Amino acid sequence: MAEDKDNNDTEQTEEQTGGKKKKLIIFGGIGIVLIITVVLVLWLFGGSSEGESAAAENGMSSAAAPSSSPRPEIGNALYVGMPRPFVFIVPGDSRERTVQIKAQLMVRGEESEELAKKHIPLIEGTLHEVFSSTTADRLKTAEGKGQLRELALTEVRSALEEVTGKPVVEQVLFTSLVMQ
Repeated sequence: MAEDKDNNDTEQTEEQTGGKKKKLIIFGGIGIVLIITVVLVLWLFGGSSEGESAAAENGMSSAAAPSSSPRPEIGNALYVGMPRPFVFIVPGDSRERTVQIKAQLMVRGEESEELAKKHIPLIEGTLHEVFSSTTADRLKTAEGKGQLRELALTEVRSALEEVTGKPVVEQVLFTSLVMQ
């Protein structure tokens, strides 16, 4: 009977150590997988380029490193959104059509951005005049939309140039155009 008790104790300790070993192997495997995942993510997405590391060795930050582009920097492109879409009616082949255009202006530099924001009512009025003067046939083709965009840019630039002394806007972009 005592021997049976000893046999039961040894079986239980063997089961406990076997269970501990299994847990150790499982947690060790999970840890290794996590470490490999972190290393791969850092290597793929967080690694610095050779230019940045060379600039860091010379004591220069990446922002202060000289740019290799041949053209001079003329300012960041900033986008000024019109506060509301333009909704207007245009004549079509058989009937009038309702058009909705959402537009944004591309400007260079913060000064131009502030000027554009300051003169939004003038820009909206000019764009509404240009958009209302088009036809449904013109808006059906990509070429017609491009011509409308160019005409809008020309008119907005001239209106802003009269007020501010400079054209301010670099591009007029259509972010949405719906015709019904």
